[in-house]
Amino acid sequence: MNRVTTASHMLIGGELVTSEGGEWIDSIDPATEAVIGRVPAGNDRDVARAVEAADRSWEAWNGIGVAARAEALRAFGRKILDRAQELLEVEVRDTGNTIAPMRGDVRTGVDGLNYYAGLAYELKGDTIPATPGNLHFTVREPYGVVARIVPFNHPVMFATARTAAALMAGNSVVVKPPETSSLSALILSEIAREALPPGVFNIVTGTGVGAGAPLVRHPTVKRIAFIGSVETGMAIQRMAAESAVKHVTLELGGKNPLIAFPDVDPATVIDAAIAGMNFSWQGQSCGSTSRLLLHESIYDAVVAGLVERISKIRVGDPMDPASQMGAINSKGQYDKVLGHIAAAREDGARLLAGGGRPEGEGFRRGFWVQPTLFGDVEQSMRIAQQEVFGPVLSVMKWSTLDQAIAIANATDMGLTASIYANDIDDAFAAARRVRAGYIWINSVGPHYPAMPYGGMKNSGTGREEGIEEMLSYTEQKAYNLAMRK
Repeated sequence: MNRVTTASHMLIGGELVTSEGGEWIDSIDPATEAVIGRVPAGNDRDVARAVEAADRSWEAWNGIGVAARAEALRAFGRKILDRAQELLEVEVRDTGNTIAPMRGDVRTGVDGLNYYAGLAYELKGDTIPATPGNLHFTVREPYGVVARIVPFNHPVMFATARTAAALMAGNSVVVKPPETSSLSALILSEIAREALPPGVFNIVTGTGVGAGAPLVRHPTVKRIAFIGSVETGMAIQRMAAESAVKHVTLELGGKNPLIAFPDVDPATVIDAAIAGMNFSWQGQSCGSTSRLLLHESIYDAVVAGLVERISKIRVGDPMDPASQMGAINSKGQYDKVLGHIAAAREDGARLLAGGGRPEGEGFRRGFWVQPTLFGDVEQSMRIAQQEVFGPVLSVMKWSTLDQAIAIANATDMGLTASIYANDIDDAFAAARRVRAGYIWINSVGPHYPAMPYGGMKNSGTGREEGIEEMLSYTEQKAYNLAMRK
């Protein structure tokens, strides 16, 4: 499969369109550096058209009622599943992610649509006994036009599962896909055009500067949701504040700790460290537990096992089901990962595995980085402070719980954390003190239905994946009825 032949149009107001500027962005296969397609380079005029279309449509969409919206979301999901294999193949080639774990992404996106469809009747207000003899109550109303900016690691999943709450709440949506991996969004444009009323679901492709910034700044867009880096999240907050008072939620990066206590079998810790690092996504996951905090008594055994396991991870063609790790998403991200590896070595971290490009004919082109392990990492090192968003695991040592917690909390991020301990008192003692928004105890990685996901500190604001997300796409209106008798 050398070239992806898909639609190359955005979706604005129910129509498949190219950019008004007539410009295009090449889509690059990260595994081969071959051009596999192109997407419109949307600009501020395209964004304005999409926002106008969304603004025209949301009142009618809200007006059909929760039951009709719920059925429309379910129908949208069914049509997505009809083209699941096509979406999968395009997504693998466009992102560099391996095909085996990517099979779940389309299903997860549809599950999100169905989950929020099932929450339809929870869009309710309250009655409040503010005064005797009168009636005081609240209702929830949609914001109107909502922007969703999607990251490159799970484009189709986030474009569906993370727009479902906004749609169910009665809003119309403008989706900005990632500029490096937008091909699946163009297939989604075709599906949404068939499944949803015109203007309710819009897709504008393009760069962050060309399309993302105008969308954030547009005064009609009062609600913005973003998943991505801390730096971009802070820029979005600044841009949003320049044009209007807006509700912005951010699910941002993490430098997430996995704390292993001395009573845990080293083999269990090794399995957890591999799973938590998300090597199957090249480590390109905000929730990856990229700092492994080992008690000194199990440090040597775990590190030895990790060196052996990480060295055996099969890196290869993302379309091959036997591949366990694919290519870094883009040249820009590839250069960043290599820069972090170089900085770690400069700072004195001990390279135990990986650290460069895999050997072999199949790796001469493409954005390939070996699964990488650093030992003897100190919190003062850049590799312990900065999110790599690549397949790089750092191992650190602790002797007391206070020391472990100090290391865990020593970054300005706090998205996830994992704690492995056979003593439940130890586990909860650590969990209470770690400043992170999503904690696993004796597991790592999975997201659970209805559990709110989001970060503390610079890892974000707001929560997604539960009822809180749907309610966040509404504004409360208070009614006070003075009774005459």
